[in-house]
Amino acid sequence: MRACVRCPVLVLAALVVVATAQPFAQQSNPIPKSNMAPNELLGTWRLNVAKSRYSPGPPLKDERRVYSRTAEGVTGVVTRTRADGSVEKYEYIANFGGEYMVTGTPEYDAVTLRRVDELASEAVLTLAGMVYGVARRVISRDGKVMTITFDRKDADHPVHNEAVYDKQ
Repeated sequence: MRACVRCPVLVLAALVVVATAQPFAQQSNPIPKSNMAPNELLGTWRLNVAKSRYSPGPPLKDERRVYSRTAEGVTGVVTRTRADGSVEKYEYIANFGGEYMVTGTPEYDAVTLRRVDELASEAVLTLAGMVYGVARRVISRDGKVMTITFDRKDADHPVHNEAVYDKQ
């Protein structure tokens, strides 16, 4: 008889644990999986100037990209040194499927990300609602190399850059 009395208590206790654990699991990773950047992206990347191509140029002297996951999405912090020695640092927090603010650069103020496949994505960069350019990011299968191809189809000043980064 005692076993029968304990069973409902144990079942109730198990239900309470399951019911309370589910919201905590959801809070620890509120970003839907379809909106998450691949783990291969996370970390620090450094521009490999020798493998990169800039048209019309000149190439950058250096660039570091640091990607980290936060509750709001993926934070990107990019610090670049231009050919003239000037340094620019811009930041954003973004997920796939929405438009997000970019701070620190006068060239664009928003980014919209779209997943192409598990290791590739496309970013539309805009300034005051007008398309500035499109960047396509591809991470190698081994997660050691990232290539970002940037195109701007400006009739007066078209741009086609292929920047290659090594994972640090």
